[in-house]
Amino acid sequence: MTKQQPLLEVKNLKKYFPIKSGILKRTTGNVQAVENVSIDVYEGETLGVVGESGCGKSTFGRTVLGLEPLTAGTITFRGQEVGGFPYRQLKKFKKEMQMIFQDPYASLNPRQRVGDTLEEAFIIHTDLPKQERQQRVRELLVEVGLKEEYYERYPHEFSGGQRQRIGIARAIALNPSLIVCDEAVSALDVSVQAQIIKLLKRLQQSHQLTYLFISHDLGVVRHVCDRVLVMYLGATAELASSDQLYSNPLHPYTRALLSAIPRPIPGKKRERIRLQGDLPNPADYPQGCPFHTRCPLATEQCAKERPEWREIEQGHFVACHEV
Repeated sequence: MTKQQPLLEVKNLKKYFPIKSGILKRTTGNVQAVENVSIDVYEGETLGVVGESGCGKSTFGRTVLGLEPLTAGTITFRGQEVGGFPYRQLKKFKKEMQMIFQDPYASLNPRQRVGDTLEEAFIIHTDLPKQERQQRVRELLVEVGLKEEYYERYPHEFSGGQRQRIGIARAIALNPSLIVCDEAVSALDVSVQAQIIKLLKRLQQSHQLTYLFISHDLGVVRHVCDRVLVMYLGATAELASSDQLYSNPLHPYTRALLSAIPRPIPGKKRERIRLQGDLPNPADYPQGCPFHTRCPLATEQCAKERPEWREIEQGHFVACHEV
């Protein structure tokens, strides 16, 4: 990929959730959900964000979109800083940044017709008359593989795959530049996953979209993404192109994740790297490297010093003392 001005720049992003206790609900600590993440996202690419459940990848995506207020750091979109903007100032950027949610049913209002749900975006962000809004909604339904007459139906009348298509239609309604796909296919059957991925790729080409693709399914990520960011306990562990990461993983955590992917070749097994223990408590963030409590290569230095985020080869970054 040729170097260009990033569409989205995230610098030293932190997101903490306060822990409150006592009758007066005083803050006694923080859950460090995202810890000092920096990343550039380029126009037209699909950047995958992977890691175990609880690693902070969904919180990262929600904070980038302003759905969660950031604790520290900067978020720059098209050269303008948007992190920490109040809602009224952020509203004009909402058209440019959208989200596809993990649960295709919970993200839709069960008491609202699908047509009304999709029309909301046009009511809030445009001055289109009612007839044009309704026509645009019907066109959206057809574009994502549904029928115009589905405008009158309610979410419970659709399958999971159809509901996710409705969620995708809502995300592309205002012609955004960036879409955060938060586990967009994880709740679907494998055959339906393939259909939705094919739809996302087609829409990316026709609408010139950029995706931040959050997933725990490393097989899907390899098929979909141009670059992959590996997160552990809210921090960045490794970043590389999809080909680099899957052929030459450098961080021991990345190697452990990739070793869990089933091999499609009969009779050939991948050597499984089994990590001992669970993720540390993000409310009691470990000193040094956040992975050192589970890392088979950990040394005394790992327990004391946070590893530097450095470029090992062109476009391949890692945070590890032992690489």
